[in-house]
Amino acid sequence: MEKKSKKVVCIGAVALGSKAACRLKRLEPDADVTLIDKDEFISYGGCGIPYYISGDVSELTELQTTSFHMKRDQKFFHDVKGIKVLAGTEATRIDRDSKRVFYKNKDEEGSIDYDLLVIGTGSTPRKLDIPGAELSNVHYVSNLHDASAVKDMMIKGEAGEAVIVGCGFIGLELAEALTDMWGVETSMVETCPQIMPGFVGKTFADLAMNHMAENGVTFYLGEKVESFEVDRHVTGVVTNKRTVPADLVIVAVGITPNTSLAKQAGLEIDSKGGIVVNEFMETSDPNIFAGGDCIQVKNLVSGKPAYYPLGSLANRQGRVIGTNLALAGNAGEKGKDSLEGAVGSFVVKLFERSLAGAGLTLDTAIKEGFDAVSVKMAQLDRAHFLPDKEMMFLELVVEKTTRKVLGIQGFGVMGDAVVGRINAVAGLIAKNAVVSDISNLELAYSPPFSTAMDIVNALGNTAENFLDENYVPIELEELTELWNSREEIREKVCFLDCRELDNAKSFLEKFPNDWINIPQGEIRKRIEEVPKDKMIYILCNTGVRAYEAQISLRSRGLENSRVLEGGIALWKNAGRDIIAQD
Repeated sequence: MEKKSKKVVCIGAVALGSKAACRLKRLEPDADVTLIDKDEFISYGGCGIPYYISGDVSELTELQTTSFHMKRDQKFFHDVKGIKVLAGTEATRIDRDSKRVFYKNKDEEGSIDYDLLVIGTGSTPRKLDIPGAELSNVHYVSNLHDASAVKDMMIKGEAGEAVIVGCGFIGLELAEALTDMWGVETSMVETCPQIMPGFVGKTFADLAMNHMAENGVTFYLGEKVESFEVDRHVTGVVTNKRTVPADLVIVAVGITPNTSLAKQAGLEIDSKGGIVVNEFMETSDPNIFAGGDCIQVKNLVSGKPAYYPLGSLANRQGRVIGTNLALAGNAGEKGKDSLEGAVGSFVVKLFERSLAGAGLTLDTAIKEGFDAVSVKMAQLDRAHFLPDKEMMFLELVVEKTTRKVLGIQGFGVMGDAVVGRINAVAGLIAKNAVVSDISNLELAYSPPFSTAMDIVNALGNTAENFLDENYVPIELEELTELWNSREEIREKVCFLDCRELDNAKSFLEKFPNDWINIPQGEIRKRIEEVPKDKMIYILCNTGVRAYEAQISLRSRGLENSRVLEGGIALWKNAGRDIIAQD
């Protein structure tokens, strides 16, 4: 008896659905697979939209092509993959009892039956509920239609001033695109007191923001958009503090999962609004799988549900689903593929720098109930004797009692250096690594690529020293507050610069009442010059010499010292160049 072909329907044909369908067809070529998507554009790289607007990607169709330059359209899927595509078609209802999906498009209404169903309905941008939000120069840049509209405005020179509402991934990438390529005066408005809220701590947010400000982007933090000024089009964005002129407004205040179909079908939805799936990507109905932006996944650090709308994760989930679609119905269903969850790895390009991270920030870890601490450091990204070395900054978040690694953040020159370090640690975080795993992590070494003691290893060492109470640091924010109030507490504090005199000279001249200089190598023989009745804040360029100086002081019985994490390099790069500001 001839085996009946398995009928699979995938709702959503951008990342998740198309990946699952293609994986299934590789494993089970005779499967009858249909993709349904309400847009005519399918299987495109949505994460590339900012780079199309910037001009790095010259044609919109490039976001739809394979690596061998074939356009991923209906014809491609039919001819090359053997998959039927209903583009420009909206799935309107799922009948789980009859196992049918109902749909409509401009030509017809109909239904299609399935043995197995995949939901990859993605997400929808959050809208601003204020008059004018529907006007033609307000965009959300969540699909290729919006991308094309914004690019057309740039080409026609219709936008001299832009306001981006929201300082998350998309907002920051679009700010660079508008400013760098098109010379648009770009302002960003964010209700939170920092950019990238929830993804990085304040110090690393300031590192990124300061670099973008140096490249012409203006930020208005802690401000809420209340209305638009309108004259046929939006001409200004009104916050609770000011009015910012605008020819173009881009709203990037987050997204919500598209789960109306799943809710209608009676599938389980979690408190965050995402479809609940297990590690096999199965929903509460074992015949229905889901993935991508419409689901919740487990955060592998906290163990709690989380929402990660990332194209890379959707593709991995799609492969898992495709494998399990092929196995479904087989005897015993052995060999199921699984994806336990994610640690939320990310990277964003910001002009000549990149900001990356994985796991939890310090604030998030504390909110989740961890006894969490963090250490920060600065180090060159390659050997000091090479001419093209650059400074890199990392932060490690750990649980104090167990020494479990909870998260990492990085900032440095755009390229593979920062994201490579973050990726290495992200894999360890997912496996419940502890600090010693970071200290002893094996990494490839050659002077053009890293230092002999890689910054990741040095970060682990710093965390160990801190946890063992061999290293007593002070965070940048705390030291900045102390510095700003130094005149009031001058009799209680001292700022000890342990760099060589040439480096410290400008500080000594400008702050003679607050700044003393004893090079690290001279601390032991000049110990009498260190005030014994004050708290000593030790500074050097990156923090390494300051740590050595602290050891020298403590060996002489002076326990009243703290080291600035990341040193003066971190202080300056975070926008606190005290020589320039005072």
